[in-house]
Amino acid sequence: MDVIMPQLGETVVEGLVSVWHKAVGDEVRLDEPLFDLETDKVSTEIPAPVAGILKEILVPAGVTAKVGVRLAVIATAGAEDTSDRDSGQVPVEQFPSPAAPARLSPVVRRLLAEHGLSATLVRGSGRGGRIVREDVLAHVQRSGGGTGGGALSAVPERRSPIPPSMPEAPIDRIAKGVTTTDDLVVPLNRIRRATAAHMVRSVATSPHTLQAVEVDFVGVERARAAHGAAWREREGFSLTYLPFVARAVCEAIGRFPHVNASFGEDALIVHKRVHLSIAVDLDFEGLVATVIRDADQRNLRGLALEIHRLALSARSGRLKPEETSGGTYTISNSGSFGTFFSAPIINQPQCAILSTDGVRKKPVVIQGPDGSDALAIRPVGVLAQTFDHRAMDGAYSAAFLRQVKQIIETRDWVAELG
Repeated sequence: MDVIMPQLGETVVEGLVSVWHKAVGDEVRLDEPLFDLETDKVSTEIPAPVAGILKEILVPAGVTAKVGVRLAVIATAGAEDTSDRDSGQVPVEQFPSPAAPARLSPVVRRLLAEHGLSATLVRGSGRGGRIVREDVLAHVQRSGGGTGGGALSAVPERRSPIPPSMPEAPIDRIAKGVTTTDDLVVPLNRIRRATAAHMVRSVATSPHTLQAVEVDFVGVERARAAHGAAWREREGFSLTYLPFVARAVCEAIGRFPHVNASFGEDALIVHKRVHLSIAVDLDFEGLVATVIRDADQRNLRGLALEIHRLALSARSGRLKPEETSGGTYTISNSGSFGTFFSAPIINQPQCAILSTDGVRKKPVVIQGPDGSDALAIRPVGVLAQTFDHRAMDGAYSAAFLRQVKQIIETRDWVAELG
C-alpha cells in the first residue's frame, strides 16, 4: 500500500518529512507513528495507515514534498505486490538525499545560537536522534554555559530570532532592493513565507474596513483581583484579559452570526458552529492561528485553559492538524506588548478579525444615577475589528462591536469565575 503525503489544512500544499520512525524492512503496526511531518502551520506525527512491512521509503527525511506524492510503500500480508505499477496517485518525484539531518525546530535553533553551539556537538534524544530543547539545555549545563559562557536560565529570554553570527548573503543574490556589505540579509523561513503569501492574498481578496470601540475593563479587573492569585496557584499561569474578550465575542456572535462567516463566489456562508481562531506568536519567528472548536460552548474557565494549552502546543511544535484548521472568526492579541491600536488583516476565508490591544488606566467620565457626571480612573482598552465589506455593512459590524463592549462592561465576571 502506498503512503501518501496528507493534506493538513485547507491551504497547505506541501510538507517536510522531518523524521522516519521506521527503516526499510521494519515491521509496521496499524496507527503507530510512521513519520513526522512539518508544514508552515503544524508539526505532527503521522500514523501508519496499515500494518505490514515498510518496503520502500521514496521521500527521505529532511525533504519537502507536495500533497498527494507517494512517500513510502508498505507491503501488507497477502497483498499482491503493486509497487512497480501505476497506483493512480501522483507519481513520485526523484528526491535527493538531504545534506543535513532532520530539521531543527525554531526553539532549538534559537537556543543553539544563544549559547554559541553547533548542532553537531549536541546529542539528540528525540525520535530518530532529533535534537530537542531539553538536549540543548542539558549540554549547556554539562559544559558550563556553552561557548559563550552565559548563565543558563530555565526560561530563555525572548529575543530576536536572528543569530548574530548569521552569514551575510552576497549582494548578487538579492532579487530586489538596494543593499550594501553592511546589510544583514535574512532568508525567510517557511512560516514567514506562508504568512507573507496569505496576507497579500487576503488584502487582494477582501475590501478591508476597520472599526474600533473603547472598552472599560473595570469589571474584568475586579474578577482578576478577586480570583487571579488563586487561579495562578491552581492553574500555573496568569488570568489575562484575552479569555474574557473571547467569551464576549462568542456570545455576541449568537446575536450577530454574519461575522462568523466565509465569503463564497456568490454567497455568504454563515457558520452555525463557532471555531474561534487565536493568533499565537512563535517567539518572533512567525505566527500560527490556533483553533478552539465550538468555542461558544465553553465557559470562561474552559476558554482560558484551552487558549493557554494551544499556545504551549504551538510554541513547542506539537499542534494537531485539527487545531490549526477550520477557524471561523479570529482574535489577534497584541495587548501583552502594550499596543494602543492595531488594524489586523483578515484570516481568509473568514470575514472578520478582532484585535485586542493594551489595557491602561485613564480618566473616564462616569454618569451617576442622578445624571451627574464625574471623573474616574478606569482600565480602558481598544477593540478593533477588520471586516470584509462584501459580507456585511458598517452598521452590522458596529452593532456587533457594541454588543461585545456591553458584555465585557456589564457582565458579573466575579460571579462567573466563582
